[in-house]
Amino acid sequence: MTNELANHRLVKKQTNMKATRAAVPVLTESGETSNEKRDAPSIRIVVLEDQTLFRDGIARLISEQADLEVVGATDSLAVAVDNIRKVRPDIALMGWPASSPNCQKIFAVIQEAKAPTRVIMLVTDDLKEDFVEAVRQGCCGIVPKQTSTELLLKSIRKVHAGEFWLDRMTTANVIRRLAARKSSGGGNTAARQGLREHAAALSVREMEIVILVARGFKNKEMAERMFISEQTVKNHLHNIFDKVGVSDRLELALYAIHNNLHEAS
Repeated sequence: MTNELANHRLVKKQTNMKATRAAVPVLTESGETSNEKRDAPSIRIVVLEDQTLFRDGIARLISEQADLEVVGATDSLAVAVDNIRKVRPDIALMGWPASSPNCQKIFAVIQEAKAPTRVIMLVTDDLKEDFVEAVRQGCCGIVPKQTSTELLLKSIRKVHAGEFWLDRMTTANVIRRLAARKSSGGGNTAARQGLREHAAALSVREMEIVILVARGFKNKEMAERMFISEQTVKNHLHNIFDKVGVSDRLELALYAIHNNLHEAS
């Protein structure tokens, strides 16, 4: 009897210890508990793509992530417009070319509805001309369709956090193409007004440097053009980084392109 009672108590003690361990929350690297992470709001995503297999594959891949939620996947412009107006997703993954009527309509609807939706373009190598057009229309990320799963997911999270996402090759293409083009008109007045408000702290010389960075000029080329030393250019850039709130010339170039600085006179 004594042995049976002892065994009973031992089993009960082990059961309680297991229950206690199971109740302990697991901390993630960010310091959140696993329960807190599950309770955090998901990033809501709509996938706009003509190719059914590719669209469904992307949607399924995203749905497997704990912090991401697919709220729509379609090849229909009408359905996409309705989704953005009613669901107001955080991210739109758009496989339509930037120059296509569908893409232009989506950007227009986002602006009209004042939706929080940030657009990431999914592009192919043969549509690199669309890089410039996409940035001009206000997209926040450009991801090649052949990119890795890891980078696609990372781009979604980064763009949702307020950052811009372009890989270095894409960025180089964007800046090169913008540098090769000259503005044919007066530009967007509202965009320039907004730019002046954001960069009000910049001096005339600093604004000139930002414009040249956006047009693809290197430090040496800017120095020769402005009749100053390369070191002076670097000093100006450091001051600009602090005022605008960017960490390097890549971020400055993207900021400038996004705000139509390359068209400033």
